[in-house]
Amino acid sequence: MSRWRVGVDSGGTFTDICLFEENEGRVEVWKVSSTPDDPSRGIAQGVEEGMRRVAPEAGDQPASPVSYFGHGTTVATNALIQHKGVPTGLITTDGFRDLLEIGRQKRPDLYDIFADKPPTLVERSLRLEVTERLRHTGEVETALDEEAVRAAARKLRAAGVSAIAISFLYSFIRPEHERRAKEIVQQEYPEAFICTSHEIAPEFREFERLSTAVVNAYLGPVMKRYIDRLAPRLAGLGMSVTPHLTQSNGGVIGFETAADKPVRTVLSGPSTGVVGAQAIGRAAGLPDLITFDMGGTSTDVALLKGGEARLASEAIVHGHPIKAPMLDIHTVGAGGGSIAYVDNGGLLKVGPRSAGADPGPVCYGKGNVEPAVTDANIVLQTLNPRYLLGGRMPVRHDLAKDAIGKLAEQLGLGLMETAQGIISVVTANMAKAIRVISVQRGHDPRDYTLMAFGGAGPLHAARLAKELDIKRILVPRNPGILCAMGLLLTDLRADFAATRLLPLDSAVLGEIDAAFATLGEQADAWFAREEIAADDRRLLRTVDMRYAGQNYELAIPLPDGPITSRTLDLLAQGFADAHQRMYGFLADNEPVQLVTFRLEATGLVSKATLAAHPSAGADASGAIRESRDVWFTESGDFVTCPVYAREDLKSGNRFSGPAIVEQMDATTVVLPGMTARVDPYLNLILEVA
Repeated sequence: MSRWRVGVDSGGTFTDICLFEENEGRVEVWKVSSTPDDPSRGIAQGVEEGMRRVAPEAGDQPASPVSYFGHGTTVATNALIQHKGVPTGLITTDGFRDLLEIGRQKRPDLYDIFADKPPTLVERSLRLEVTERLRHTGEVETALDEEAVRAAARKLRAAGVSAIAISFLYSFIRPEHERRAKEIVQQEYPEAFICTSHEIAPEFREFERLSTAVVNAYLGPVMKRYIDRLAPRLAGLGMSVTPHLTQSNGGVIGFETAADKPVRTVLSGPSTGVVGAQAIGRAAGLPDLITFDMGGTSTDVALLKGGEARLASEAIVHGHPIKAPMLDIHTVGAGGGSIAYVDNGGLLKVGPRSAGADPGPVCYGKGNVEPAVTDANIVLQTLNPRYLLGGRMPVRHDLAKDAIGKLAEQLGLGLMETAQGIISVVTANMAKAIRVISVQRGHDPRDYTLMAFGGAGPLHAARLAKELDIKRILVPRNPGILCAMGLLLTDLRADFAATRLLPLDSAVLGEIDAAFATLGEQADAWFAREEIAADDRRLLRTVDMRYAGQNYELAIPLPDGPITSRTLDLLAQGFADAHQRMYGFLADNEPVQLVTFRLEATGLVSKATLAAHPSAGADASGAIRESRDVWFTESGDFVTCPVYAREDLKSGNRFSGPAIVEQMDATTVVLPGMTARVDPYLNLILEVA
């Protein structure tokens, strides 16, 4: 029996399944509607349907041939966005209960009267203080009042919270107080999900550490409930392998770790798309990429320079600071389900509100009457006006036309102009997101290839590239399920950190060595839990460094080997180079500090491979399925376009726009004046003629 590696990306609108056969290297894809009320149901359905198609001989246990299962999810993200976490309590150092609400005095939107402040995840009455105090050196100034902790736990239990975060001042240096407090809370309230700050973010900056612990507690029971539902569903399909879930840093972890540290999964879905883009870009010889992942609810963009995405040690996710390694991905509320409307000023706006999977856009015929981006594409006929998903999902062109028509009456425009206006507005929103990760950081988007994926990415890529003056677009072979495929191209990964504020001086060599030794022990324990063989273990060391008095650090790689005076020279030179590159100057006479020591542990796993195909010649006429009238604003009218079947396009094929390329998981628009070619890896390369 064939063995299959399965990647699943569960989004807000669709659940994508990628299946890779290990012996022949065959890739199969499947797509089903998501089930927002219980995402595990849609995942199990998608896996069952997909496996029955490729391995019907498995019988009543369709997942029995599965040798690896990787999963990306938006459960934690959506719970945080929609504020659907659990009632959470906080136990903190006396005098610091309001830190969660005060935050930092960095107020870039101080005079913005329209700025939205995210709600505090723990209401004030559930933020309880206990007597204890550590100095910044780790010395105990005031011992922990254990009875106060016990009383706080009882009060929170009586209040009905489901999760409790514990965060004490300077616990990242000396965690004994937090450990003892956790023991007491477990005795008093064993049913609660408990998170201590030193376990989830053992780094300095008390507000960010506190916020991370609170977010983790807020999401903990949500993620555990989700995993508790999904695991038996997969087992019921005959799956015997250990499932894995994507982290925000692009690696994967086991379900047990994900349930304990859900804060590490807030960018679970988008991160694997970037991982997939890295692999495909390298194979195609195009390492400098701007990834454009447009789904049903949101668009995620990232910049890859030399094939590498920037990894941030902290980020603000939907208004909440989180100290956890994550790929530098920027998200906007622009997707196929984004709703178009006329605001109070009479202007056309699109998103961030989305129709989601249920009821979905108007054309789904499930009762929605507000037009979405997908409805505009149905009216323009860039999308097939009869069906989606290769014929499995019928759509109502008439309903979409009526909904857009009502919006056109409000705007005083024609039907087609309004539909095109919706596309233009959402394109501008996405172009703004790309400028954030490129122009605002010193990168010219014209120097990059736009890689379009997600169910709606290839549909809008040509317009977006035109807006940004990008000359080349890469559409992978299976763009609609690239996030799922990315799960089959990544390794297991965990990150460990410890803050030790030290001068860059030979006197601290022993302390540096001790810090990395402790992190190494934590990594070894993780490798053992994940059952990673010794030959498949990889470690990468970095040190966050700064000039004394700076507020921000730069991550400097630390080569393998013993810690010696040569190590300090390498760190000093690395810091000087990074500071010059980032800020354009050096402060030669200022002392340099070592702030946070980091260890990235990677467990290598067998991955899907990308195979090259021999050229079949330039003639692509054999892939033409039909022709369709499509509205192009360039001509101001419908233009008859050939519709190519993506599965019939071969390596070396070439054709010119205007044209449409259809496949089960996505539709690609080739504008007039563009050429398209298929590379050896069956990627579709669009270029300005």
